[in-house]
Amino acid sequence: MSDFTLPPPDTDAAAHSARLSEAIRAEIASSDGVIAFSRFMELALYAPGLGYYSAGASKFGEAGDFVTAPELGPIFAACVGESVAPVLQQIGPDAMFLELGGGTGAFAEVMLKRLLELDALPDRYAILEPSAQLKQRQRERLQQRLTPPLFELVEWLDAPLPHDWQGVLFANEVIDALPTPRFAMRGGDVHEEHVVLEGEGFARALRPADAFLGNAVRHIERRLERALPDGYRSEVLPQLPYWIQAVSGGLKRGAMLFVDYGYPRAEYYLPERNDGTLRAFYRHRMHGEPLLWPGLQDLTASVDFTALAEAGVAAGFDFAGYCNQASFLLGNGLAGVLQRIERITDETERLRRTQEVKQLTLPSGMGERFQVMGFQKDVEFGAAFLAGDLSFRL
Repeated sequence: MSDFTLPPPDTDAAAHSARLSEAIRAEIASSDGVIAFSRFMELALYAPGLGYYSAGASKFGEAGDFVTAPELGPIFAACVGESVAPVLQQIGPDAMFLELGGGTGAFAEVMLKRLLELDALPDRYAILEPSAQLKQRQRERLQQRLTPPLFELVEWLDAPLPHDWQGVLFANEVIDALPTPRFAMRGGDVHEEHVVLEGEGFARALRPADAFLGNAVRHIERRLERALPDGYRSEVLPQLPYWIQAVSGGLKRGAMLFVDYGYPRAEYYLPERNDGTLRAFYRHRMHGEPLLWPGLQDLTASVDFTALAEAGVAAGFDFAGYCNQASFLLGNGLAGVLQRIERITDETERLRRTQEVKQLTLPSGMGERFQVMGFQKDVEFGAAFLAGDLSFRL
């Protein structure tokens, strides 16, 4: 999609993007005229005070650039609560729940209320949130909508837990926003996509990949049992195992649950998917210009769930299950939700909840595109992944 099809930013937004662009240009200039695309993505999303996730613009819902499952309504978080309640109950009074990236606080609100109903409240509910603006938004929402005893369980973190802990780590649409290297095959060799200056803007350029990235791509080829063809471009996250170890920290007993959009490796690197999965989201429009308007648009790449499975096991966890979002919700309380929806007397509310279920579960919505993977250590998820197991595809 060309940029002229996108609504232009207003004056303040354009000025904000110009400030971030200037900071990126300065870094490129001081780095021999080139930076890795992954570094550009990191700055575009997380530069302090300027990046897409660290600045104050609205991201979620109709006024933002995209809608996540928790923002649709309470059903997603309630079903996740159903899935992790047995884990928290097995751990007991010292259990902790750690949410990576809290959005508007909608997930935490419903999760805490549902865990209270299930007699599975953790001792602490921590939110690891990089955005100061979102932290404030979450705090205000939860203080308004939770009873004081529930709100007192919540705390905000600036970094992963520095000490040993027990409980559940949960991340919805987090891995897709990790700054990802982009690679390209040229003459049988692995090259890395970089960003250079071009006029007043930016352009992409290729440089030979270092050993870290090159080995990651060769690992993909070995697992696929075929070489990637000349000209093939895509993404890979060689840092994913280290990221998993970092965010889980000293999780000695408990579970990790990841929800995101993506594919198993064999589907991620299909021959026809020869330009990867990187895309930009701007005001509910998906397009292919990641260098446009830094700081004003989300940049994401799909998750290689085979790589996630490898990373979780390498971090010392047992693989617990893998399925699409529709199957996961159906296996974790959605049937009861549907029964409650049928009993709603307010026709408008009943229609809203019915539409929410459809968006979460239908193939045309999030049902198949989003997938769920779990890991466990000295606990059992129980029935969380019994519906629609897809681990054979990994």
